[in-house]
Amino acid sequence: MANRNFEKICSDVSAISPYIRFAGVIGEHGELLAHTRRPKLLPLLDAKNTHYQFSHIAIKTDLEGFFDKNLGEIEFVWEERNKVQIISFAIGKLRVWVSIDKNVIRTEVLRIIDSCLPIVRRHS
Repeated sequence: MANRNFEKICSDVSAISPYIRFAGVIGEHGELLAHTRRPKLLPLLDAKNTHYQFSHIAIKTDLEGFFDKNLGEIEFVWEERNKVQIISFAIGKLRVWVSIDKNVIRTEVLRIIDSCLPIVRRHS
């Protein structure tokens, strides 16, 4: 998949909702391949912790593959944290990682998920 497709994924995802803080494509080794961040938004993680977060996602993605045969492949994971909500989508061994404002109502998060799934599937 060409790098420009990663940029397109990020821009298409970020256009779904004004509540999306960050959209990024993370490689199988935890490298950030492309991203977009809402303008004038301060990140919650510094560069070092961002690297650790993405490395963690890569390791977790690799481990989850062991269960794919029995449980099926992961379509998305939704995390609710104290400061942010995170959704990640699988594109093979890559992950599309999306952070959303914490105080967004769940129906909006579900709308974001439902809107992201076709984008991710187009690039799978």
